[in-house]
Amino acid sequence: MQKRYKTICELSSIEAKEFFLKNEGYCNMDLPPYINFKNMLNDIYNILEKNSDYVDSHAKGKDKYKYYNNVNHIIFNNKDGKYSWRPFELIHPVLYVDMIIKLTQDKHWKLICDRFKEFQNNRKIKCISYPVASLTHKKDKAVQIGIWRDEIEQESLKLSLDYKYIIHSDITDCYGSIYTHSIAWAIHGKDKAKGERHNNKLIGNIIDKSIQEMKHGQTNGIPQGSVLMDFIAEMVLGYADSELTKKIKTIKISKYYILRYRDDYRIFVNSAVDADKILKCLTEVLIDLGLKLNGNKTKISDSIIEDSLKPDKLAWINKKNSEKNLQKHLLIIYSHAMKFSNSGSLFRSLIDFYIRIKDKKNIADIEPMISIVVEIAYRNPRTYPVVSAILSKLIYFIPSPKKKSIINRIKKKFSQIPNTGYMDIWLQRIIIKYPILQNIMFEEPLCQIIGNSISSSSKDVQIWSNNFIRSTHPVINAMDANKIFCKKIMEEIDPIVSMKEINPFPQFS
Repeated sequence: MQKRYKTICELSSIEAKEFFLKNEGYCNMDLPPYINFKNMLNDIYNILEKNSDYVDSHAKGKDKYKYYNNVNHIIFNNKDGKYSWRPFELIHPVLYVDMIIKLTQDKHWKLICDRFKEFQNNRKIKCISYPVASLTHKKDKAVQIGIWRDEIEQESLKLSLDYKYIIHSDITDCYGSIYTHSIAWAIHGKDKAKGERHNNKLIGNIIDKSIQEMKHGQTNGIPQGSVLMDFIAEMVLGYADSELTKKIKTIKISKYYILRYRDDYRIFVNSAVDADKILKCLTEVLIDLGLKLNGNKTKISDSIIEDSLKPDKLAWINKKNSEKNLQKHLLIIYSHAMKFSNSGSLFRSLIDFYIRIKDKKNIADIEPMISIVVEIAYRNPRTYPVVSAILSKLIYFIPSPKKKSIINRIKKKFSQIPNTGYMDIWLQRIIIKYPILQNIMFEEPLCQIIGNSISSSSKDVQIWSNNFIRSTHPVINAMDANKIFCKKIMEEIDPIVSMKEINPFPQFS
């Protein structure tokens, strides 16, 4: 059977560099296809490879971090459909590329990959969330999600033959809580890292310093939204796995199995006593790293088959999930959305609905269905891309004079909640092929870049702050934000969002 992928540590240093410099490596949010960071990243890489001395002297002093304020661009997305907001960060491209160049130096890359092999020494703790590079026509993200299904869901079902109990738990605000100094602990060992904390040649310290520069000098939290940061999170979590192995050995429990996907844990044991002991060990390990388990999401069950599947998926399996009448079908999905906000099964159900309507030549009751779909998106921001695809099909049938009114009503609806930049990006995708709608303005800077390019405006839009870069360094010219917009792709796409533009495999975080 043809191998489908390579895990990140199976890549050579050159392959790893190319992997991280891909557009979907830099930004793992789903964005319209005409937004692409690849050209900018390549230009920056070609410059920094020859001249990496880009930091202005004023950003090297005692109070240097004031020059690194707001260097990343943040797009907030709602995590639970209510009050929990997750910041996705487009890392400053210069800092991003500079870190990749240092990380993938042969000696550094070998050290890190060797360390990951050590993390995997305990065959009873299996991490299946290492970033992967697809070896097929599928995108890396699609392969990653396929691995989740095969290695978490299906493996959990199989383990019911050997174990009586399953414990589910995850880490509270994992990326936002990672202590940047712990990255060096993970790579070099805690004693060495602490003893050489001022050694600026240690790759762990280099990564630590780079992230602090991205976070205005903060040592708590790493940016979320790129495969590179997923990989760095795995360094710390892999180190936690190895420390957990040591603790479990001291309490002499031998019959257990742990599956970990990023910060989500599934622990399999044969007694409730062993479950409590292992949870205690895990809690102690995480506390030492500045992390903590989410008490509200930690539970033990003796129904491994039932609890191997996510509750929303089970509910959708048991629900009448289709209906001949399109509006009734949407109402079934809406009902599911109200109970299981932002869930994977909700995303999948919307994909199925989109597939059902995408080739239709005529659709009745369009405006009521637009209202239902918008309400689903309003309460479930994770669904913005697929909802935009559905809306683009429905709006296509609206007479042109009325399209603008509908879009403005949708915009007004979303103006009632904060942080709608992500939805703005997808609303702009819906209207971008209609000249009559192209003058609708959005506050999100990425939208303004695209709007300026279409209208040939000279208005300056700043995505990232460049205060720390020498004004005479050539990398400044490579930071032209207009490079992220590909007009040729925009001109080639259809008014109706296609399946290949949206990710049919939502993240399971």
